[in-house]
Amino acid sequence: MSFAKRFIPVLLLALLLTACSNTSAPAATALLVTGDQPEKSFTLEQLQAMPAAKASLNGEGYTGVVLKDLLEQAGYDPAAVNAVQAIASDGYSVKYGQDLAMLDNTLVAYAQADGPLSADDGTFRMVLPDQEGKMNVRMLAEIHVNP
Repeated sequence: MSFAKRFIPVLLLALLLTACSNTSAPAATALLVTGDQPEKSFTLEQLQAMPAAKASLNGEGYTGVVLKDLLEQAGYDPAAVNAVQAIASDGYSVKYGQDLAMLDNTLVAYAQADGPLSADDGTFRMVLPDQEGKMNVRMLAEIHVNP
């Protein structure tokens, strides 16, 4: 059997496996806050420089910034915010009403208690204690504010 006849099936298999592999969206390097105020971007270092808060989700401790404090830093009056949409880098999104978004323990997390967030979590993630998993958006890239 010639080299080409052996090589082509191997190449096709490699291409097929590459196309079917689990390719997750890249982690956000900055968190974007959008809405009716000018768009604002926050880096990991900027969030870490803000007052830190802690919350627990499913027995795991997280450190981050209280969402309403972050929104205030972005120019929003938390009392005037009706809803917030958390959008992941892969397009997944969850909308939170004011009742969840403005809780003192709703965090934009940037670390776990024992170190940085996992690769699956990305650079940022939402942490809403006592809420089911799908409400806690991983790979957070944008927070859209609906006043």
